[in-house]
Amino acid sequence: MSPTAAKPTAIDAAAVRNEMGRERLLKMYRQMLLIRRFEERASQAYEAKKIAGFLHAYIGQEAVQTGFYDHLDPSKDATVTSYRCHALGLLCGLDPKELMAELFGKVTGNVRGKGGSMHFFSKERNMLGGHGIVGGQIPVGTGAAFSAKYRKTGGVSITYLGDGASPQGTFHESLNMASLWNLPAIYVIENNMYGMGTACTRASSVQDIAAAKAPGYNMASFTFDGLDLYASWKTAQQAIAIARAGRPVLIEAKTYRYRGHSVSDAATYRTKEEVDRYKALDPIERIKVDLLAANWLTEAGAEQLEEQVMTQIMEAVKFSDESPEPPLSELTRHVYAE
Repeated sequence: MSPTAAKPTAIDAAAVRNEMGRERLLKMYRQMLLIRRFEERASQAYEAKKIAGFLHAYIGQEAVQTGFYDHLDPSKDATVTSYRCHALGLLCGLDPKELMAELFGKVTGNVRGKGGSMHFFSKERNMLGGHGIVGGQIPVGTGAAFSAKYRKTGGVSITYLGDGASPQGTFHESLNMASLWNLPAIYVIENNMYGMGTACTRASSVQDIAAAKAPGYNMASFTFDGLDLYASWKTAQQAIAIARAGRPVLIEAKTYRYRGHSVSDAATYRTKEEVDRYKALDPIERIKVDLLAANWLTEAGAEQLEEQVMTQIMEAVKFSDESPEPPLSELTRHVYAE
């Protein structure tokens, strides 16, 4: 018998909006806008050959991590993600200048130009990095949850992964350990429907990943609309409460990426009609419309926010352009003990 489909958590948008309050919601709207414009300018710089290697944009998925991060305290809560890590870097408060400079391979970058697009990191903000190996971040997030429990910090760990990482052995081993040891671990599957160019329907034996797999590890689970900031924020609130009480949680965000797997991916494996259908559900535009309808934002205010964000992004690009390349002395620094 096939498993029943998991219905996304029902959300009363007006109630959640009122619970958030105007200032909090406007802050998150601006954060999503900053992520979108950062990714767009980074993609342009990549196409202009100012950025080398790979570049994985988060465009379309902004509501997921924005909704979750709003509940976190970086002094005790840890986050870790995949190679699609630009959004998390911005959300945890890193300067867009240092992040853009990292993409440009400059010494002023987040990790001195050595990590590039896939490896933003901040020890101070408990952001344990972007990870280029599929599923490689999952044991790291599990370890952070163990550390929080062992040290009695009251913190939780949130690990973000894609649908393509859920069949990995690291995923199942980590969930089993987290449940056995009652770790304050949250695993968020950002199911954007494609693992590189392979549809999730062709790669996973179940389509509602969290609902189907969480019972096997005696874990609570949530499934929500990842294109809806309100659903993300409310799900995060509930899941973090469970984790702080000492139990792990598995979550699936049903989301979508509007660009290819990376900037160099033409995404010919999906139709324009499919992409357009999901673009009509743009998480940023949905919040803007709701803010306007609630009279919490005016058209003039929206334009001003857009200008502020674009100024910040263009300053980051200028800073990156003008920053120096790493000196040759950097080649072995952080490789050998000093």
